[in-house]
Amino acid sequence: MKMLAIIPDRGGSKRIPKKNIRLFCGKPIISYSIEIAQRCNCFDEVMVSTDSEEIAEIACQYGAKVPFMRSPETSNDYAGLVEVINEVYTEYLKRGRKFITLCCLLPTVPFVRTDRILRGRDLLAKENFDSVLSVTRFSYPIWRALERNDGSTAVKMIWPENYPKRSQDFSPVYHDAGRFYWINPDQCLPKKRLYTDKTGSIEVPESEVQDIDTDEDWKISEFKHRYFFLAAVAPSAFL
Repeated sequence: MKMLAIIPDRGGSKRIPKKNIRLFCGKPIISYSIEIAQRCNCFDEVMVSTDSEEIAEIACQYGAKVPFMRSPETSNDYAGLVEVINEVYTEYLKRGRKFITLCCLLPTVPFVRTDRILRGRDLLAKENFDSVLSVTRFSYPIWRALERNDGSTAVKMIWPENYPKRSQDFSPVYHDAGRFYWINPDQCLPKKRLYTDKTGSIEVPESEVQDIDTDEDWKISEFKHRYFFLAAVAPSAFL
C-alpha cells in the first residue's frame, strides 16, 4: 500500500515568526516531524508542503522531499488543512504517482510518538475508516463551563442546568489533539473534510499535547521535551 506523509509548513507565521524552523532544543522544530515520519518506516515518501525556499532547504537537509512549492491559494491565512492536502495529492497525481493512504503530520509536534502514528494507520485499515486522528480528553467537563463578557469579571454558567451535577457525573469528552491525521484520500478529499461520519481516533494523554502559539507555549513544549527525552523517562516509547 503506497503511503505518503505530508508535513504542511507555510512561511509567514504571525504569532511566532518563523515558528516552524525556529530552533527547538537545538534544532529546527520541523526536523522532529520529519525524523518521526522517517522512523515509522511505513511511508514511501515524506514530503513537506511549503511556500518558503528557506523552509524547503531545511526540510531537504533533514531528508524530506519538496517536489513542488505550495501555491499562493493554499499559502494564505484562510486556506484550510484539507485544501493543502488536496493540492499535494493532486500534484502527485499529475506526476503519475497515486498514494492510497495519506498521513498529515503537523510540523510542531516534537514529542509525538511513532507507535501512536502506527496505531492510527492500523486502525484506518482494520476498521475501514475514512480517517483517523489523535484526540485527548478535556481535563474538566466542558458542560460546567463558565463565560464572562469582555471587560467584566462577572461569570455565569453557559449551561446553568448542570450546576447541581458533579464533575464525575459527566462522560468524558475529547478534542482534536493536533498531532496527525490519517486519511483515505478517495473518501475525504471529495468531501473536503478531514472528519466524516466514519472517522476513528487514537487517544493520547494530555502530557503529549501542546499547542504552540506563544513564547510561553514554546517554553512549556521544550520543558516537556526535555522531561521525556533528556530526563530519560521511558525514552524508548518515543522511538
